[in-house]
Amino acid sequence: ARRSPWPARVDDARKPLPERDTATAVVTFIGHATFLIQAEAGNILTDPMFSERAGPWNVFGPRRVRPPAIALDALPPISIVLLSHNHYDHCDVRTLRLLARRFDPIVITPLGNARLLRSMGVQRVEELDWWQSTASTALPITLAPAHHFSARGPLDRNRALWGGFVINAVTHRIYFAGDTAYAPFFTDIRHRLGPIDLALLPIGAYEPRWFMKAVHMNPAEAVQAHLDLQATASVGMHFGTFQMTTEGIDEPLHALKQAREAHGVSDALFRTIGFGEAVFLR
Repeated sequence: ARRSPWPARVDDARKPLPERDTATAVVTFIGHATFLIQAEAGNILTDPMFSERAGPWNVFGPRRVRPPAIALDALPPISIVLLSHNHYDHCDVRTLRLLARRFDPIVITPLGNARLLRSMGVQRVEELDWWQSTASTALPITLAPAHHFSARGPLDRNRALWGGFVINAVTHRIYFAGDTAYAPFFTDIRHRLGPIDLALLPIGAYEPRWFMKAVHMNPAEAVQAHLDLQATASVGMHFGTFQMTTEGIDEPLHALKQAREAHGVSDALFRTIGFGEAVFLR
């Protein structure tokens, strides 16, 4: 399949950091799979990736098309980092090092990732297996299954686990799916962990299907995942930041619209938010 050309650079207007005020949680989209979740018990960062390239030593791999919507040095104090798996576009050494130095957050990650993190200078790590919950965080976080794989080189494939996270923020449950293909476990998440108020679901990096179907959902599958979860609301992620596959930069947005229409899901229930925009949970 031919790669659809992407623009070299998209500069969205930088937005000020939203204030939490009376909200239970504020979820801000920084780009790719990176969200800032401001909760009463502390600030959480998902799969923090602030570097220009997603690859070894930040020299190889796809180059960032959109800069992070919030600069690293504009972040509020981060107490928890959720790291879904070890791929370069989700687990960035440079970013994690800077966060460790500045905030010393606890990093919650699936089994087998602690050694890599400690080698980066991250001191505080808690590893979880699927369905396990944290013992070390102010708000309960559970590792949920994902259908994906792990590797940082040719010799370490599937030596570390991957997953998504369910965060219990007082009155609201937030689900961050990490990287995943479509599989039946979304229904299990709802049954085992309870209703999801906000699901953060990947909708990009899915073409060509014969190759990507085993690791990444397309927007139609993401809508099915939203329905399986019976989420109150879902927000799309993992698009428009790094060109990793053949679809165009805006194709996930058009495909999501078509999938919503096909399933009778309103755009209030499953939408994308702008880079730097936030969802307030009240």
